[in-house]
Amino acid sequence: MGSEHSQRAESSGWRVYKFGGSSLGTPGRLPRVLSLITEAHRPLAVVVSALGDTTDWLISAAQAAARGDTAGTDADLARVRSLARSIAGTVLEGSVLSAQDLTVEQLLAPIERLLTGVGLTRECTPATLDEVVSVGERISSELVARALTARGVPAQAVDARTFFVTDETAGAARVDIEASRAKLASLAPGWKGVVPVITGFIARSHQGRTTTLGRNGSDYTATLLSWLLGARQVTVWTDVPGVMTADPALVGDAYPVPRMTYAEALELAHFGTRMFHPRTMIPLLESGAALHIRSTTEPEAPGTCIDAEGNPDPHRPTSVTSLERLALLHVESLRPTLSEPLGHRVLQALEAARITVWGGTLSALAPSISLVVPQAQAQRAHAVLEAALQGERDRQEVRVPPPHAPVTLVTLVAESMGHRPNVAGRFFHALGSVGVNVRAILQGASSRSVSCAVDAEDTAVAVRTVHSAFNLTETEINVLLVGKGTVGGRLLAQLAENAKALKARHGVALRLVGLVDSQRALFEPAGVPPAEALERLAEVSPSRGAPPDVVPLLERLSRLSVPVLVDCTAADGMETLYAAAFRRGIHVVAANKKPLARPWKERESLLTQAREHFRAWHYETTVGASLPVIETLKNLVRTGDHVERIEGCFSGSLGSICHALTEGVPLSQAVRTARANGYTEPHPRDDLSGLDVARKALILARELGLELELEDVAVEPLVPREYLREDDPDAFLRALSSLDTDVSAQVSRYRAAGRSLRYLAQILPNAPGGPRVKVGPVAVEATHPATGLKGAEAMVSFFTERYREYPLIVRGAGAGGDVTAAGVLADILRLAQNVRGRR
Repeated sequence: MGSEHSQRAESSGWRVYKFGGSSLGTPGRLPRVLSLITEAHRPLAVVVSALGDTTDWLISAAQAAARGDTAGTDADLARVRSLARSIAGTVLEGSVLSAQDLTVEQLLAPIERLLTGVGLTRECTPATLDEVVSVGERISSELVARALTARGVPAQAVDARTFFVTDETAGAARVDIEASRAKLASLAPGWKGVVPVITGFIARSHQGRTTTLGRNGSDYTATLLSWLLGARQVTVWTDVPGVMTADPALVGDAYPVPRMTYAEALELAHFGTRMFHPRTMIPLLESGAALHIRSTTEPEAPGTCIDAEGNPDPHRPTSVTSLERLALLHVESLRPTLSEPLGHRVLQALEAARITVWGGTLSALAPSISLVVPQAQAQRAHAVLEAALQGERDRQEVRVPPPHAPVTLVTLVAESMGHRPNVAGRFFHALGSVGVNVRAILQGASSRSVSCAVDAEDTAVAVRTVHSAFNLTETEINVLLVGKGTVGGRLLAQLAENAKALKARHGVALRLVGLVDSQRALFEPAGVPPAEALERLAEVSPSRGAPPDVVPLLERLSRLSVPVLVDCTAADGMETLYAAAFRRGIHVVAANKKPLARPWKERESLLTQAREHFRAWHYETTVGASLPVIETLKNLVRTGDHVERIEGCFSGSLGSICHALTEGVPLSQAVRTARANGYTEPHPRDDLSGLDVARKALILARELGLELELEDVAVEPLVPREYLREDDPDAFLRALSSLDTDVSAQVSRYRAAGRSLRYLAQILPNAPGGPRVKVGPVAVEATHPATGLKGAEAMVSFFTERYREYPLIVRGAGAGGDVTAAGVLADILRLAQNVRGRR
């Protein structure tokens, strides 16, 4: 039959267009629809849905009638009439408009009588509901046919009930293909020379009752019609530009998938893509016809083509779907072996109870099972499993915990996924890197998809993260750099040195689009070569009086793919700029500690804004330069470890000064050398005062969730406080020379006692009386981990439940422009791994 039908399809010449309710029922769009039909090749059959929200209003009217709410029924029918009249008035006039109004009344009259009966019986059966909602498509068919005829295109309204024959199933009837083909064969010759405008969604049973074809039934009507007519192409016109790589409501960067296979479309339909139902694809699989999804608002766009071949690029995934309002069920083994396998029994019990199972992880011998079911069925499913496994529960072999809800099933679909390594690894790595907790893992036998269940609150970030990780081969990052001092200057150099390697090895096209200092601002959307940035900035006229206004630059930056604000300053007030960046969809990478050390509520507000706008804020270099201190702490907390104490030398600059003092170098000289090497803050006072270390300690303490303020940190400076009042850095350094003799003598006494001077920070989350954080100079014993530090090394020790006897130590260079800039660059690359830009 396939070969015979293929020959018939090639010679039929028919095309099928289908228009959705939003394309027909949104003011201003119907004229565009009529133009598309007028300009199309003939012969052409058109399938239409109900106008706008008509179907929803008809359902609401029926529900109101069943409640005895006559006013509600009348109000909903009035909405149907009003929309039909207003849309008709945009394309019809005079007697033709009057005729359409009369037709609407003739179609609604029997529905009103039917709903009156529903109101009397207080019952609306599924069969009755099918009859009620059928009127929506019939109104559309009459309107479009009249409008085409008025434009000089002969058209005929066709009720699909005259040829589509189904079983008696209300709400989701099954089509009898052969009976429908026979009826259509006698009708189709009468369509010669006219455009048949056919009702979608509705049909008639063998016994003559009106039936409907279920969700997306009009699409199913179109593909069935194409099969029966022998059409080689079906075009579904809708209000989106094709099958998207993700739900645009969740992913602003989503874009249309140019091509996909029937199998991919079926997989997407199963996992929640609302654009089509699996039944829509069946006629296409039989006929080999192509399905095009195109937009009435962007008719020139190519949209999505679904056919047997799909995308010729084997490396291109298609879409990320999110199926929401689900629940996760577990059956947990309490013994190494069970008296009998559970998998088959669990599924059999749920199937007998007619509970939908969207997926799960189990095998015939599995000691534990996870299943994803609709949230609305979760409690009943839990009761079914408890009953089915009563014997095992009585023997304490298994337990069935309460359902975990709500969860979302996030799925990546790709035709050739099974032929490529590490797709699942990349999928889960991307989610883990942004802190999404994966509750369950699923992968279909077809290897076209990989899925996981995540908490509903993580839906948006999970979908965006997976979409970003898989939908571009090269990530374009656009950077606006604020600060060109020690760290910013070295970052520019590293960008220039590593640009080619970043693209070749990491797939990152990193563009510097702007550079700002205290007097000038440079912005070039096409990019500025990092090696030329300082020279180009110097050519810009300086601002007068105040620093340049960066906010207008953020507006321009936000229009570029993956926009990133990089703060390499130590400036005050940058938290305001961060907030402006988050509101504009810009990520932030910062080496500036001050925003993180602002009052707790301000810091939390910033973090909340970043989350609400789905932007990243990476600040690893605020503690320990390029050392992975913050990420290590976050991983400890994420994995459930409990931190008991954090201790260490957080400052590479103070580390270098203390090491020099131990070697006999005078204090003033040690500070000058550290400053010359780029280890200190712009004013060394911030280092010697302990304020810089206090900020770092506060940042780490807050990562533990401790609601502390900077004032809560007990700070003992390295030098007497009266020396810290000098605002001029050079005068400050000169004043330090008066301390050289006393400091050297004190260090000598420490050395004689077998101790070393170190500037330590201690964080005690569970100290009696509340958390305690203190920083200051300490004479440590020879066995202390900080004793062996040399030069600008920094060290952080994490004492936790897991690392109680032997602490987890992070140690390495803790200061300097090169290492801090490298840490900033690493943060940018980490962002690039997890966030993909617009195409």
